[in-house]
Amino acid sequence: MTPILELLDVNYIYHTISCEISALQNISFKLHQNEFISFVGPSGCGKTTLLNLIAGLLPITSGDIKIYGESIYNSKVSIGYMLQKDHLLEWRSIYKNLTLGLEIQHKMDEEHLTLIDDLLKTYGLWEFRNALPRQLSGGMRQRAALIRTLALSPDILLLDEPFSALDYQTRLNVADDIGSIIKEKHISTALVTHDLSEAISMADRVIVLSKRPGTIKTEIPIKLSIENRTPKTSRNAPEFNTYYNQIWEAVHDENEEYEKRQ
Repeated sequence: MTPILELLDVNYIYHTISCEISALQNISFKLHQNEFISFVGPSGCGKTTLLNLIAGLLPITSGDIKIYGESIYNSKVSIGYMLQKDHLLEWRSIYKNLTLGLEIQHKMDEEHLTLIDDLLKTYGLWEFRNALPRQLSGGMRQRAALIRTLALSPDILLLDEPFSALDYQTRLNVADDIGSIIKEKHISTALVTHDLSEAISMADRVIVLSKRPGTIKTEIPIKLSIENRTPKTSRNAPEFNTYYNQIWEAVHDENEEYEKRQ
């Protein structure tokens, strides 16, 4: 089966006035339909840069990115991108924030508007649809940001540390909500996070990147013997700590190797 997303020997080099900096090197992996993968690694290893390349916000230096076997630059597959900050416009109501993408892409039709209404009701924001962003809690704002991203019915969802600004309890609850939405909507997803527990609890596979230039150090399939798995219940699986230690050692060893080279 053709993967929904495939990266083939992707390299990315930052160009400055004085030098070139290799950020990512020989990155190859596949994302399959309905699969959820997480990327972890040391700070500065190029995780966010990787998502920016997939989103088409940066041009790859060499290699190729394919969606359903076709170059990303020719593909019409919708990609949703949820950033660390919610970037809600403070002068627009929550509802007006959620329809912004539809307005820009001229998709203010009944199907998309009905989807927004359904998501607002399902995830507890219906009564706040006319409120301004400053009137919502951090967790509610992140839910609104996700609904805005899902309003365009993306086939691929990119998440760049979307819970990092939230307190621990809110983070768990919002991750559970978002994980449920992604599973229900059957969206192929890639998450960047520094939180190893979050990476394991949400993903079908965790990819560990090396220090810059970022390369794929290892890929770890996540198989948890727990029924009706959610991000929150995954943390109670008997295999969870084993995966955590395995991934922590991979990231920690990379840090040690980098320090030895200094």
